[in-house]
Amino acid sequence: MSIALPRVGDRVLLKDGIAGSGRNRQACRIVTILPAEHGQPEYRIRFDSENFERRITLSDIDGAAPPAADTEMQNQSTAKAEPWFKASSLRIGR
Repeated sequence: MSIALPRVGDRVLLKDGIAGSGRNRQACRIVTILPAEHGQPEYRIRFDSENFERRITLSDIDGAAPPAADTEMQNQSTAKAEPWFKASSLRIGR
């Protein structure tokens, strides 16, 4: 039985300890596939909450993210975003 390799755009979960503690596991997105080094495919991944990418190997991937995590992320991204700075909330005292 062959294992389906992750593709660009897939959301995957990492094994515990790869990207911090396993208590707060988040799905990450595969950004690009890198050339295999030491016999294992390598991937460049990105978490939605980070502004940088990480390099991992196939053995670091625990499995595909459940579809519920994808829908939750889509719901959060489609929610009305408010600006971090609201000019109307400024008070100028005299």
